[in-house]
Amino acid sequence: MTTAMVTGATAGIGAEFARQLAARGHDLVLVARDTARLESAATQLRTYGVQVEVLPADLADDEGCARVEWRCGEGVDVLVNNAGLGGKGAFHKVSREDEEHLLRLNVRAVLRLTHAALPPMVARGSGSIVNVSSVAGFAPGARAATYSASKAWVTNFSESLHLQYADRGVRVLALCPGFTRTEFHSRAGMDTSGIPDRMWLQAPDVVRTALGDLDAGKSLSVPGAQYKAIVAATRLVPPSVQRRIVRGLMGRMPGRRG
Repeated sequence: MTTAMVTGATAGIGAEFARQLAARGHDLVLVARDTARLESAATQLRTYGVQVEVLPADLADDEGCARVEWRCGEGVDVLVNNAGLGGKGAFHKVSREDEEHLLRLNVRAVLRLTHAALPPMVARGSGSIVNVSSVAGFAPGARAATYSASKAWVTNFSESLHLQYADRGVRVLALCPGFTRTEFHSRAGMDTSGIPDRMWLQAPDVVRTALGDLDAGKSLSVPGAQYKAIVAATRLVPPSVQRRIVRGLMGRMPGRRG
């Protein structure tokens, strides 16, 4: 039986990864901060006939991250780095502490858990890592400079590791969804009222696409035709044009003066 670790496993995309991996027959290690929600999720997931271990930890905290690193080093077959934090507001109005907290979770934790999980995978010649990034990483951030920069790092990091380890049996995938119906935006205090319905994705579809792309050996997964088109355009459009487009979008976004 193979084991999959999922961080941020109690809600949204992380919870959906846990469900779909359990349905595939993977035992699970669930990581999140809320012990009660972890235990509730574990009870539901055990109905798939798999073993479920819960590991309460705050990955932005040194001690919490170290505990999860240790578990990664013990060996997992699949690692899903899903835990992450959004941001909003003009950079000068957001506290430095909040920005550093975001980077500890979105960047440092991804680096540390991946670094811990890779040696056992390389040693046995098999393993998979999915790093949940965002289409926000493909262009300058309209309202969250540190967030979009953190996701640009995750995507580049993942694609770079794919190049390094694909020939050694380890698959690494950057999953870059757009707006997805989860708790993510409300937790970040984001006003999403101006986003058209056609731009929203559903978490089951996002995860199904990601696992299919992982199975196919791809390094990048962008769910949704609308977001595939946006990403393709950002890779073709010069940076100066990207900046003009982002400035235009900022003028139409709710809460843009925040």
